[in-house]
Order: sequence, then structure tokens, then C-alpha cells
Amino acid sequence: MSRKISSLLAIAAVCVTLAPAPAFAQTPKKAPVDCEQVKCIALTFDDGPGKYAGTLLDTLKKYDAKATFFLEGQYVKSRPAFVKRMAAEGHELGNHSYSHPDFTKSEADTIRTEIQKTQDAVKKAAGVEPKLLRPPYGLADLQVSDIATEFGMPMILWTAGSEDWKTKNVEAIQKKTLEVAQPNGIILMHDWVKQTVDGMPSLIKTLQKKGYHLVTVSEVLKGEGENLQPGDIFPVPAGWEK
Repeated sequence: MSRKISSLLAIAAVCVTLAPAPAFAQTPKKAPVDCEQVKCIALTFDDGPGKYAGTLLDTLKKYDAKATFFLEGQYVKSRPAFVKRMAAEGHELGNHSYSHPDFTKSEADTIRTEIQKTQDAVKKAAGVEPKLLRPPYGLADLQVSDIATEFGMPMILWTAGSEDWKTKNVEAIQKKTLEVAQPNGIILMHDWVKQTVDGMPSLIKTLQKKGYHLVTVSEVLKGEGENLQPGDIFPVPAGWEK
């Protein structure tokens, strides 16, 4: 091979190496789910982030499912990477107090401190502040409502629970969740319960086969036509006085 041809081939090889790689087509942005038109359900996880949250997030990502995490500030502080990932992957973050006291048995200043410390911890970990409050044990009164109003937050309870904290059994958790599943339901679960996380792949697949879209609480509220104001509570407990 002549020196000239060798040089040309060498130049061509360099040009190929330096040529910019073709741009890959961006994945089209997924259209928001309209829960007035399709079956939606919100899985909510309290008391976290628990130590199994990473595995749960892997599962949610695999099945393109969204969830809402009502976080305790003390665990946000100790596991901030999970919280940052939750926000980055499109999940909703809620405030579930800092150390889980019964707000209905707490002084006003204690309630304010519990909420504010968790707001600050989530903001530090993920760069966002929760917009929803779930009072510990799902217990609230007019004082709690007034303080939630101060923070600009409605209070979110649940339409049904998985009872995972009680049974700690994969099959029982799955069965109970499927029994109480309903369009625009809000299901109470816990990401510190290993059996909940272990059973999540099968549960999500079953819910999706039944036509459910797994969405955030805020998307369910839109589907219900709810425009909650700060201090409002949903679903409204029996006997609750506005």
C-alpha cells in the first residue's frame, strides 16, 4: 500500500473517530394521566423513607408507577439520598411530622415544630417542600387544621389501608390491597415493611392488569374534582366538623 493511500486512510479513521455521534431521539414526554377518564389509584407510603425504599423505587421505576411518600423528618435526615431520588423520579413528597407524635395530644408549638423541621429536612434533601400533610395516625382536630392552614397545606388521609404494619405477610398485604382498591382510591402502606416491598412487583402488575394507573395523590384529587384548600382534610372523616 502506498504511503499516500496509507495517509488518507489514517486521516479518514481520525475523522470517523472525531465525528460527533448521531443525536438519539428524545423519549416523548408522557402525557399526564386524566383520572376523570381512566381508573387511577394512589399508593401512599408512610413513616419513611424506610431502609427498603431503594428497592421500592426500583420497582416503581420498572413498572412506570408513581407513588406518594409521606415522610418523617427524622428519617429524611438519616436517608436523604432516597428522598432526593423520590423527587427526581416524579413521586410526590408529603409531610408526616418529624417524630410521629399524636398531634391531637400535642401543644400547638410542638405541632408547628414537627411540621417545620420536616419541611426543612425535605427541602435540604430534595430541593422541594411538601405541599400535603398527613397527620400521624391520621388524627386531626380543629387545632391541627388551623396549623395546617398556617403552612398552606391540606391534610390527606386514606380511603383504605393495606394493614401491612399488622400482618407483615406478602400474600395478606396483596389480598387486602386488592380487596380495597377502587377508582381514585388512596391506599395506606409503609415502605419500612419488608413484605410490602417484596410483594410490590406482583401487586403493581395485578393492579395494572385490572386497568389501574398508579399515580400520585394530587392526580387522584384532580380526578375527584377536589380543589382542597389549606387546612381541608380528605377524605373527610365521619363526624369531622369544618
